[in-house]
Parts: sequence; C-alpha cells; structure tokens
Amino acid sequence: MTLLRLGDHPLRKLHRLAQDQSLVKPLLMGLLSLLLTLFFVHLSSEIVEGDTLSADQHVLRIAQQLRITYPWVVGLMRDLSGLGSTVVLTLLTVTTVGYLALVSERKSAIFVAVSVITGSALNSTFKLAFGRLRPDPAFSDFVVSGLSFPSGHASMSAIVFLTLGVLVASTRERLSERTYILTISTILVFLVGVSRIVLGLHWMSDVLGGWAFGAAWAIGWLILSSRTMAQESDQS
Repeated sequence: MTLLRLGDHPLRKLHRLAQDQSLVKPLLMGLLSLLLTLFFVHLSSEIVEGDTLSADQHVLRIAQQLRITYPWVVGLMRDLSGLGSTVVLTLLTVTTVGYLALVSERKSAIFVAVSVITGSALNSTFKLAFGRLRPDPAFSDFVVSGLSFPSGHASMSAIVFLTLGVLVASTRERLSERTYILTISTILVFLVGVSRIVLGLHWMSDVLGGWAFGAAWAIGWLILSSRTMAQESDQS
C-alpha cells in the first residue's frame, strides 16, 4: 500500500525525474549564454581601456604578412567572408522563415525572424555606442566603411548559422547526425570571423566580441523558443 500512495508512487517519481532531466539541457545552454555575455562585457571593457590594442596590432601585422607571402589566401578569404555578408545571411533567413511558415511552423518562423532582426539592430547599436574605428586601410586588403566593434560578419553569421544549425539538427534522431550538423555550423561561423581578421578588415577583438555576442544571442532565443513550445505542448 505504501508504494501506491500518491506522493511515493513509482510512476510519479519517474515523471519527476524526467522533468528534472528535461531542465538540464536548457540550464546548461543558459549557463553558456551567460558566460558568453560576461566575456563580451569584459572584452568590451578591455577595448575601451585600450588593453587589447597591442595584441590586435600584432595579429593585424601577421595577417598582412600572410597575405603578402601567400597571395592565394586573399581570394579564399574573400569568398569565406562573403558567407557572412548581409545579402547571403538575409537570403538564408528569408528562405528559412518562408519554409517554416509553409510547413505550419509559424511560431518557429517568428522566433527566427525576430532573433535575426533584433540581433542585427543590437549589433548596430553596439557599433555606434563604442564607435571603434576599423584598422588602418594600409593594413587591409581593401577599404570598407562603417565602424568596427563588434564585427557584424562574426555576430550575424553566429546568429544565423547557429540558429539554422540547431533547427536542422533538431529534426535528426541520431546523435552523430546532430553533432555533424552543429559542427559544420560552428566551423562556418569560425571561418567567416577568421576571414575578416586575415583580410585586415577587423581587429581580432572585434571578431571575438562578435562571436561571443552572436552565439549568446542565438542561444538565448533558442532557449526561449524551446521553452515556449514545451509550455504550449504541456497545456495542450
């Protein structure tokens, strides 16, 4: 009779255990998002105080020497940089949002659209707030306009590629498939950021800040989306 009491029923215990385990993943993701945010804040402070300038200049000179020594690197880096351009990322976002709406995943479509739009707006706000200038054009492969911190290519590629990577990975059951998809998404983000440094278009710290902000923003919106969907599922 003791096992059949409501508070101690084995099925009730299993249900509570399943609920506890379902919270582990969002908690870990939330912790990662928080750590990335704290890193971004710390890095921003270091940039304002000028503490990153020495390392940034050192990497900038290495990048310039790399382009001189291996001219073929320039074309490669330009192509990789294009993956994080406004045109490419906008096309990816619009086609993804359109597809999600087409298959009646309208809430997911809204979350993707809002996360990308608000992330872009916030990135532009950061640029204006910090007002950091780009590296001297003498050290760059070509001249571009606009402010420098955080790198828009690094930030937005992180938001778009990581968000889309998680969405695609969530449709696969095998761990190896999910791992592969998320790894490719991360590599794309990495390559876009590195291309901006090698081309001399951004300081190294610009890209690090962009990665941190973009990843934290993407993770935050993914957590919000998954919890909202889970609550609606429980209510139905």
